Amino acid sequence: MAALMSVTALSIDALLPALDIIGAAIHTQSPADNQLLITMMFLGLGIGPLLFGPLSDTLGRKPSVYMGFAVFIAASFICIYAESVWVMVLGRMLQGFGLSAPRTVCIAIIRDTYEGDYMARIMSFVTVVFLLIPIIAPAMGQFILDHYNWQGIFYVQVVISILVALWFWLRQAETLTVANRIPFSTSRIINGFKETVRYETTMGYTFISGFVVGSFLVYLSASQEIFQNQYNLEAEFPYIFAGLAVAIGVAIFLNGTLVVRFGMEKMVTTSLLGFFLVSVLYLLFFFNVEQPNIYILLGFFAFQFFCIGFLFGNLRALAMQPVGHIAGIAAAITGLISTLMAVPISIFIGRFVVEGTLPLFIGFSVCSAISLGILWYVKKNRATIVK
Repeated sequence: MAALMSVTALSIDALLPALDIIGAAIHTQSPADNQLLITMMFLGLGIGPLLFGPLSDTLGRKPSVYMGFAVFIAASFICIYAESVWVMVLGRMLQGFGLSAPRTVCIAIIRDTYEGDYMARIMSFVTVVFLLIPIIAPAMGQFILDHYNWQGIFYVQVVISILVALWFWLRQAETLTVANRIPFSTSRIINGFKETVRYETTMGYTFISGFVVGSFLVYLSASQEIFQNQYNLEAEFPYIFAGLAVAIGVAIFLNGTLVVRFGMEKMVTTSLLGFFLVSVLYLLFFFNVEQPNIYILLGFFAFQFFCIGFLFGNLRALAMQPVGHIAGIAAAITGLISTLMAVPISIFIGRFVVEGTLPLFIGFSVCSAISLGILWYVKKNRATIVK
């Protein structure tokens, strides 16, 4: 299951060191256009579950995973032979669409097989392994780039996806029995959408997730531009990216203990406040400074991502609480809504990050401020209903 999810992280992070080189090959007009190679993959990841989630309930878990990998491999060859930015963007979006199948279905397989504390234990193991990929993927991409070319990164992704699919075929049994399969219908998706959007709490936390993920996507897509081009740290970039990924990993690890003690709502409130305050402090200190020292910048990023690490899982869990009876469809719909928010937000803010990091922190502060406003509104309305 960890391997199924890890192909997604590998396909995103291994490409980061090569964005400039790929941009030159496909004739992008500005560094901001290179960011589309990251953000548009997330669009595919957001749309795909609407198809592969219900499809896995109809055909079984394993056929859906095979179909997803087939789409991913075909899309990878579109990327390899792309000669324009729009063909490459199409290929990356289809890569995300295909990988949404193993990413979505692996959670369903765990849910089919385990429950309670043992399910939580399996998910923790999967998450820990999954977190190792952002630490090693950029270094792997840089190694391939140094010894081959940018197309080699896509070839390696194809080989790894085939190996994972073969391992999955040999070692994983089908977990959805024929008796439990549900006929595929578009009306099920439409009705699920109508019911999901009626829950104010679900939509509130979904919107917050959209702003948080959108602001983080700006960093993810612009990190190569910031560290390699603005700070001239091309050789150090994979190690910097890995170090900052550790900050998120530590927060996710700690969340497992702290959330039991303090509760999800308190963790989200505290983390959002921290996210906002760190952003505002950066603006106060460096609003009229061209670029801060790299170590200061890394310190601010580390604090930001430590806060974000507490938000990802808790926001999703809070959004899903009222819709447990339609969990599969609701998860796909809330994921789609947050992604459709996050991608335009990241593209818009990313256009301004080509000259310095200040626009990134302005984006962080605005997105976190709006998120705090939504959180206040959700809590206020729920308190009113209780009274």
